[in-house]
Amino acid sequence: MATSHVRYQLHLHGPKIGRIISVLLLLAVLPFTAAHAQKKSRSSRGKHGRVKSITVNNLPGYDSKWFHPGFYVAPNFSSYKIQQATKNLGSVASNSIISPGFSVGFIADAAMGDYFNLRFTPGVSFITRRIEFKDAGYTPVPPEPPQVEIFTQEIGTTQIDLPLLLKFKSDRRRNTRVYLIGGVKPSFNLGNRRKDPDRNLLQAESADFAVEYGVGLDLFYPLFKFAPELRFSNGLINLHKPGNDLYSRSLQSMRSNTVTLYLNFE
Repeated sequence: MATSHVRYQLHLHGPKIGRIISVLLLLAVLPFTAAHAQKKSRSSRGKHGRVKSITVNNLPGYDSKWFHPGFYVAPNFSSYKIQQATKNLGSVASNSIISPGFSVGFIADAAMGDYFNLRFTPGVSFITRRIEFKDAGYTPVPPEPPQVEIFTQEIGTTQIDLPLLLKFKSDRRRNTRVYLIGGVKPSFNLGNRRKDPDRNLLQAESADFAVEYGVGLDLFYPLFKFAPELRFSNGLINLHKPGNDLYSRSLQSMRSNTVTLYLNFE
């Protein structure tokens, strides 16, 4: 598939662009939700000293309960952190492309004191990761616009995620609270979505294990708690599966790398 040099440069910086987009999404959600979750901090008075409104603490007994169920929906941006095979270095160059996906699942949250919670959040993720390959010997000659022959391989998976996380939260300030979260996430592939044989020659292992960490904000509403959370996931297992095709031989390592914006409802 022939593409322009400009498109290749955009894909080259895809992971950085995906992280920026994720942060911008979180920044866009937080002010909007905070404005609706928290009422006025003091009583306001009109003429003649009459009280017009007072502070209301939503869900005042929330933290006295030791267990909280919930669910989440989560857009994600995922790619592979790749390493080229030494024996094929110089013949084919590869570039991992960040791609959007989606996750949905449940939340089981257990309190462990005033500042810590243990969270188990099983879910299903629909992920597509892409890698571009091109002739490493190609050298563009300015100022002519270069044309590069680029071939794309993609791995589309439906996977079960089983994150076990520890949440460290701050003191509640009226109807808001910030927190840090981290832990591990085993994942198991339920099956590859293979549509085009020419684009699905590259394969990956079916089990993964990742370290996760992130930051979030608890927003207390009258009937539920909403928590937008930005979380990063770095895979520890080499998912590269050896094969006889050119693309498989050109790679030595593929590790998952995902940025997810969780929208938690508890």
